[in-house]
Amino acid sequence: MNSANMNDFSMDCRALAGSLTDKLHAVREAGFSQITLCAQDLVNHPDGLNAAVASVQASGLCVSAFQADCDFEGQSGPLHTFKLDLAQAMLGLCQALDCPLLVLPSSRLAPATDTGSTLVRGLRQLAMLAIPLNIKIAYQGWTGAAVVQTYLQAWDLVCETDMPNLGLSLDSQEVLAANLPQDDLLADLEMLDADRLFLVQLTDLLAQARLPAQPLRVLPGDGTHREALAALVTSLHGLGYRGSYNLAAFNGDYAAMPPHHVAQRARGSALWLGQDVLQRSVPLPNQIRLRRTLTV
Repeated sequence: MNSANMNDFSMDCRALAGSLTDKLHAVREAGFSQITLCAQDLVNHPDGLNAAVASVQASGLCVSAFQADCDFEGQSGPLHTFKLDLAQAMLGLCQALDCPLLVLPSSRLAPATDTGSTLVRGLRQLAMLAIPLNIKIAYQGWTGAAVVQTYLQAWDLVCETDMPNLGLSLDSQEVLAANLPQDDLLADLEMLDADRLFLVQLTDLLAQARLPAQPLRVLPGDGTHREALAALVTSLHGLGYRGSYNLAAFNGDYAAMPPHHVAQRARGSALWLGQDVLQRSVPLPNQIRLRRTLTV
């Protein structure tokens, strides 16, 4: 039986093996109402883009976010023109899916100049292109980026860019890896505006002995940071975040498992977070759910 708590969680397609049809079926069967997709899921469909979009629509799943790995902001000249064309293609795919949110990881490419103005200019341009499409942009710092490697750096750029449809995507991996004391973490989180926090991506971590010594991303509750992850989600809820939580755990081991198996494990993570951590009760029939919607 599906729980209404599941409606606050999205399954990230990158955690699943198989075709787009396999992924959609596994996520739906696990009780999710939302999925996060990426361009490869659509453009690699054997019957073409239109067939891929039709499959998503027929699944009954809402595409809550679309991952766009563009390396976009900060460039100039011909490279900027090329990346702009790529970013516009990502917006087009996002629009085709009726998806309200494009997730933009910070660029792995060094900016054309040493000033932050080129980063701001690029983000503002992309946000302006997204407005008539009714799409929001969730900007995400990450450790592999050339400049913007933390969520606080990304937040500073979001504030400086000052566009109504530009906000932040927060990845729990960064928070867990920092291993800050709870008081310090809460102080950092309180710097954010919950209304501009467009997405929270949740993953747990497992240490690996092999090289490179990068932690393994696993589903929430399956790693060694269960208590810290619960504290993070509780803190964000207390600060007013009411958007979706994307279960963004992906690794080579999950890719070797049947998608149905991984999706069922994700269901367990969502129920743990929704019922035990957030302690949300199942709403009565026809009761209005108190959560913010992504409107520009």
